[in-house]
Amino acid sequence: MKKNLLSIIILALLIVNTVLTAIIMFSTVSANKKTVALVNDIAAVLDLELTGGNGDSSYSKGSVSIADTAVYNIQDAMTVALRPSADGKEHYAMCEVSFSLNTTDPDYATYEPMVASQESKIRSIIIGVIGGYTKEDAMANQAAIEAEILKQVQDMFGSKFIFEAYFRDLKFQ
Repeated sequence: MKKNLLSIIILALLIVNTVLTAIIMFSTVSANKKTVALVNDIAAVLDLELTGGNGDSSYSKGSVSIADTAVYNIQDAMTVALRPSADGKEHYAMCEVSFSLNTTDPDYATYEPMVASQESKIRSIIIGVIGGYTKEDAMANQAAIEAEILKQVQDMFGSKFIFEAYFRDLKFQ
């Protein structure tokens, strides 16, 4: 009789344990799905896509082979006054910028000679973009600054034959 009663108690505890495990699993899975959805929403807002952060570019950094890439360097370093920080001091950024051009793009032959002649306009775009950041923001968001410069230069030319903008050197004071 004791063995039979003990078997029934063990069976009841086993069933209760299984039910509670199922409840915990369902609540954990739904919470995990909600967390994943929240993280995806935040990533979309911050534009942290795996393609490099500039989802509107027709070329990602890795999609153009090195043989089909030409590099244009803005020759002189630029000193840019940054937006005032909370510390009340004036800060400056000194930068050298380069662009990667896709030589297989149909617009390359048309616009590539214009890049050098439009360098002063490009420099103005770079100064405007960098100057809109405080020192702290600029130091933390270098990739965002590069993406914004790229977007504005692509808009200026009306083409995406320039597929990457990057800093060769960037210093803050």
